[in-house]
Amino acid sequence: MPLTTHPRLRRPLTARPLLRRSVAALVPAALAALALAAPARAAAPAYVALGDSMASGPLIPDITGPVACGRSTHNYAHELASRLGVAGLTDVTCSGAATKHMTEPQSLSLAGQPAGTAPPQFDALTADTKLVTLTIGGNDTGLVGVAQNCVNLLPTGTPCKTKYTQGGVDQVAQRIDAFEPKLSTVLDGIRQRAPEARVVVTGYGLYIKPGGCWPAVPVLPVDADWLQGSVNRMNAAIARQAAAHGMTYIDLVTPSAGHDACQAPSAKWLEGYVPTSAAAPLHPNRTGEENYARIIAGQLQAVR
Repeated sequence: MPLTTHPRLRRPLTARPLLRRSVAALVPAALAALALAAPARAAAPAYVALGDSMASGPLIPDITGPVACGRSTHNYAHELASRLGVAGLTDVTCSGAATKHMTEPQSLSLAGQPAGTAPPQFDALTADTKLVTLTIGGNDTGLVGVAQNCVNLLPTGTPCKTKYTQGGVDQVAQRIDAFEPKLSTVLDGIRQRAPEARVVVTGYGLYIKPGGCWPAVPVLPVDADWLQGSVNRMNAAIARQAAAHGMTYIDLVTPSAGHDACQAPSAKWLEGYVPTSAAAPLHPNRTGEENYARIIAGQLQAVR
């Protein structure tokens, strides 16, 4: 029987129309298969959060990531992502992080026992990252440890300030001055790795009001002012470097007035030596983290 004639239909039957119809039928299925196979790589996160325990929110429920990093699902990064409607958040904040841990792994510990390592925080940055937040400096300057050493149970005790001032030189001020060029290097590194990102650098909040509130927060008035003054000095260094790099600085001291560790539990954003809510001592509580997110979001939305 000739290939070109069908006995019943008695009309030519060629191979070419059949081939066209077969290919046309296969195209949608092939496209669907390609769609299922893509993407070749995961989409880059829109928002990357970097920083230390002030940003990670230790002991605020719920925990996410390595337990030793003290990273909370209600830290300011998660709250900010929710406020801004950011779909992709990569939060690599970690308790104990210093500037060196932006480019080096961080050894973690829990209750004094080794608890693995956290990768360099800069590993989370890509050329497609659109927003970066950074809170860093407290561990470079050792301010939390200094504050812990300033507990004074007697109103007539020796001021802690004198322990850190030798020959008229403020050792904590020296640490802060040494931290500033390290921060400059960190900000350069962020810009190199995420050239299109909006970069937000936060300061640290108001931990204790002028004159303190001994014995509720057991530091002498002179030490309360010196400790917060040291925080303010560090904030000034952070603000200078943010401005020098064309990045956004967020002041958290001014809006924290009336919300320091001396206040009632319902009003405070920062806890004292004995927390009154689920948070680490001398760190923001959930209300503080939520308000930090509100403040940051307000500034981002005001300046576009």
